[in-house]
Amino acid sequence: MQMVLLTALGVGGATLIGAVLGMAFRNLSHRFSDIVLSFAAGVMLAAAVLGLILPSLEYGGKWGILTTVAGIFAGALCLNVIDRLVPHLHHIMGGDSEAHNNGQLSKVLLFVTAIAIHNLPEGIAAGVSFGTDDTSGALLIAGGIALQNIPEGMVIIGPMLNAGIKPGRTFVCAAATGLIEVIGTLAGYYAVNLASAILPFALAFAGGTMLYVVSDEMIPETHAHGSERGATYSLLVGFCVMLVSDVLLG
Repeated sequence: MQMVLLTALGVGGATLIGAVLGMAFRNLSHRFSDIVLSFAAGVMLAAAVLGLILPSLEYGGKWGILTTVAGIFAGALCLNVIDRLVPHLHHIMGGDSEAHNNGQLSKVLLFVTAIAIHNLPEGIAAGVSFGTDDTSGALLIAGGIALQNIPEGMVIIGPMLNAGIKPGRTFVCAAATGLIEVIGTLAGYYAVNLASAILPFALAFAGGTMLYVVSDEMIPETHAHGSERGATYSLLVGFCVMLVSDVLLG
């Protein structure tokens, strides 16, 4: 349990690290942030397949393939519904300048709320992964999610500052989005421990949410600023780093 709690704090704390970097480097180029986000997308893609979907098949038994496929689509559909209710990243913000030019404070707050809501299933994915008793694999998954949270934490700083929100309040809002992920991690861990029978479905569900985030949000965001080739290779590097780590850690 102590490991899970520390992991939850680490996953949520990564958003704070991103927020601090965002405050310190407000004019950081999109190209740099795209490369970092692409690397994180590659890590999350590998983590979803190796750490969640394949274990779901392993624990699923006779009907494992049906359970896994159902779980993947359930996770993706869940985030799709959330997207329709509260659009995310590229659906809301056309770039930092939009918030600056229009002064649409409510739009910026919706943007931050959307990130907070999307962080919940990501946290659940980290918590569910501990249900397999594969601590090293669970830590790799959590590490991939945490890595993705750093550029995400950086992204939310600029729009809030440009909209006129004070730096202190901006940082608190960023911290709140990370806290949601801590709650999600603990909820996912307790859910699979209270009902181990749902583990195969829960693993696939978590994998589906991660695949959805990578495909629907992270990749389009990294290809929106003219750095497609660099972003693609960065994603491949992230995927391979996760693959090698998984093999070495067994």
